[in-house]
Amino acid sequence: MLFTLAQCVPFVIALGVLAIELSPAHALVTGPVLTSVPALAALAMGPGGTLFAVAVALGVNVTTATFNHAWATPQVFGNFLGLLVVSVASVILSRAVRTRRQSQLDQVRRIAVAAQEVILRPVPARLGPVRAAGLCLAAGTGAQVGGDLYDAVQTPYGVRLVVGDVRGKGLSAIRAVAVTLGAFREAAHYEDELAEVTNRCAAALRREAAIPGAFEQEAVLEGFTTALLAQVPDEPVVQLVNRGHPPPMLLHQDSVQALMPDCPLPPLGLEDLLADPPAKPDSYPFVPGDRLLLYTDGVIEARNRDNDFFALSQAMEEIHAATPQEFLEQLHQHLLRHTGGRLTDDVAMILIDRLDGVP
Repeated sequence: MLFTLAQCVPFVIALGVLAIELSPAHALVTGPVLTSVPALAALAMGPGGTLFAVAVALGVNVTTATFNHAWATPQVFGNFLGLLVVSVASVILSRAVRTRRQSQLDQVRRIAVAAQEVILRPVPARLGPVRAAGLCLAAGTGAQVGGDLYDAVQTPYGVRLVVGDVRGKGLSAIRAVAVTLGAFREAAHYEDELAEVTNRCAAALRREAAIPGAFEQEAVLEGFTTALLAQVPDEPVVQLVNRGHPPPMLLHQDSVQALMPDCPLPPLGLEDLLADPPAKPDSYPFVPGDRLLLYTDGVIEARNRDNDFFALSQAMEEIHAATPQEFLEQLHQHLLRHTGGRLTDDVAMILIDRLDGVP
């Protein structure tokens, strides 16, 4: 709000000068005041806005000089000269400020991406009975680290995967991502029940939240993490524990089905709402040739110019790719075409293919 008001100030000044010059009080010297218009615009707007402010100030000068029949006076030439000098300096300044801000923002983005890449490991191309691929896309706004998380590991109990989304952004979000993934990577290899792996992730988040200063107060009071854990054993099934996360999409014989949970569960961090957790995960057929997509809500909540959501199931049915990596790349292109090339939320996806057998 304050920034918008600051952008309006140069044009309010120009309007005030015009009103004075067209009134009986035109004897007042307003030239120095008018030269402040491009200078103030350079502080609040980019080069384009500064040039527009210069054009407005020039128009006011021409209009008032014509209205007052003052073209031959030294004062008018002095006003134009002062406006020219200040305008050139303002445009140069606005370009320099824009370049410096962009450079600083790019540096922060690189640091944020590097920090996120340290935590989010690449998904192996082959894990036991499945081929796999992962994709993480950062939103195009700002430089804050997002809260999307994913991982896939091969364990004695089968291939286990996790996809989640921490509420919020910034350091609190990335800390919650690190805690959740750390707990998952440890528990996935030692807990024989998938539900217990989920409980270990929730417990790790509770322990971290209990540390004074670990999270911002808002994150402690209102924070939660949606998570979807999947397990692919040697049998032709996939087992799921869904904690408030968008359901995975199963592509079977060119038809897409959302695997909805039998019993909806709250996200991690909202265990007070969990009355009686199920003892066993949900199980669904997952036969050779099937594809399973785990994703965050940045995919299905992506909107186009008409404010329509991205039709994920339709896009998946239209894609024909040989490998999971190619499939995700084509899905990425569908998503960019839908949004006009600009994502407003982070996106994380894991795709797995069920193979005929285990080598």
